Amino acid sequence: MTGSPPGTDTYDLRAGPDLHPALLPLLPLVGVWAGEGQVGYPTIEGQHYRQRVSFGHDGRPFLAYESRTVLLGPDGDVLRQSAREVGWWRAGEGEEFEVLLAHPTGIVEVYVGAATGPASWELSTDVVARTRSAKEVTANHRLYGVVDGALLYAVDMAAVGQPLQPHLSARLERVAG
Repeated sequence: MTGSPPGTDTYDLRAGPDLHPALLPLLPLVGVWAGEGQVGYPTIEGQHYRQRVSFGHDGRPFLAYESRTVLLGPDGDVLRQSAREVGWWRAGEGEEFEVLLAHPTGIVEVYVGAATGPASWELSTDVVARTRSAKEVTANHRLYGVVDGALLYAVDMAAVGQPLQPHLSARLERVAG
């Protein structure tokens, strides 16, 4: 590894260590993505948000993941910081993978998933754990896909007594990688 200190993730497949072969089903995700989306749920008012997501690697069989969002006002101005997630997308058997996500709101999710095409992925929670003060979340289902060079995703959530239903969706463009 030349030019990068040990432990540095790369978001560009042309630089840094080689992508671990077990991560080939996740290869199109590697990079930094930014764009806008919508949030809604029966217990919250619908809003637009801006998001930056990164999928990096250090040569081992997992992708480091981070997401940061800000809520937007009707005129597109930033209202405030919003959701954050950090975690890892781990290689599994063949097209399968596992995702571990932690949220500063006190929720931790473990997903199982599979590549459903050359640039699409589906994952569902296997376990959702929360701290005593966190809101009740019982399940999540996520769909991701790279379409015409953009990363699109939709998230369904079951929380606070509500059944699994649409919660988030966004279109993100590659900004690095």
